[in-house]
Amino acid sequence: MTKKHIAVVGLGGVGGYFGFKINQENETSKKYKVTFVARGETYRKVKENGLILISPEHAVNHTFPDAVEQQISDVKDPDLVLICVKEYDLENICRQLREVISKDTILLPMMNGADIYERIRKIIPDHVILPTCLYVASHIKEKGIVEHKGKAGKLIAGRDPQHFSADIDWVVEVLKESKIDFDFKDNSLADIWTKYIFIASFGLVTAKHNSSIGTVCTDEVQKQEASEIMKEIKRIADKKLIAMDADIILKTFEKAATFPFETPTSLQLDVNSGKGSNELELLGGAVLNFGKELEIETPFTQKIYNEIKAK
Repeated sequence: MTKKHIAVVGLGGVGGYFGFKINQENETSKKYKVTFVARGETYRKVKENGLILISPEHAVNHTFPDAVEQQISDVKDPDLVLICVKEYDLENICRQLREVISKDTILLPMMNGADIYERIRKIIPDHVILPTCLYVASHIKEKGIVEHKGKAGKLIAGRDPQHFSADIDWVVEVLKESKIDFDFKDNSLADIWTKYIFIASFGLVTAKHNSSIGTVCTDEVQKQEASEIMKEIKRIADKKLIAMDADIILKTFEKAATFPFETPTSLQLDVNSGKGSNELELLGGAVLNFGKELEIETPFTQKIYNEIKAK
């Protein structure tokens, strides 16, 4: 029997952390074939030194996969693909994946965002896609080296609403064997939107003001702006029949208050360092698109989206 083939596409903070865990376990068990896909300098470093993860969870901090590829087109017949790329690369990556996957390939997008599932589905219409959200404090320290701080990364995944009874037991088994902290649910949409209401509101407001998570919690103007964005997202979720807590806005601020005061957001860092690509479409554009589609007014999100665009 041939081994199942797992491909990890993208070795940033997320792909590096979860890919490391899956591969390190597999180096001992040899149950699967694992391929990492990375570009440029990251590809060269990982090919040479393996992937390095600096984390309180792992004493041994490097791992060597069965294969490292620079092009998705060189990945042959993967059974499971972890899509761990930046949101603005998603469509491009999906078009490339379409050429290498088989009809039974399962896609596991390791990305936070309310519209990720729909965007993949548009390009890859028939495959099993497991809607996910994640919580992990990890980042690229340098190419090929990922640093993880704080508590263990957590993954929440759900069944594909379009292929509800698909056999995904073996994927759950992979996560379990890799000692990944995860919850597997029939429906993960409430979790995805709970995470989204936080990252969208705080991302947009911190990017506009070049402020921190703590400032948004304590500055009256910024707190008000974040609250209004949350209300618009909550109205969209309600119309989509996604069951969120009635006091989600209060809970989101309570959650934010547990972060160190000066914690930045990635949108804030990208926008205010003048980086060409950023996640404004993921955190603002998606809200505006859902609003149009569902005929829900989103004036606050629109205003802040425009102000960030103008930067």
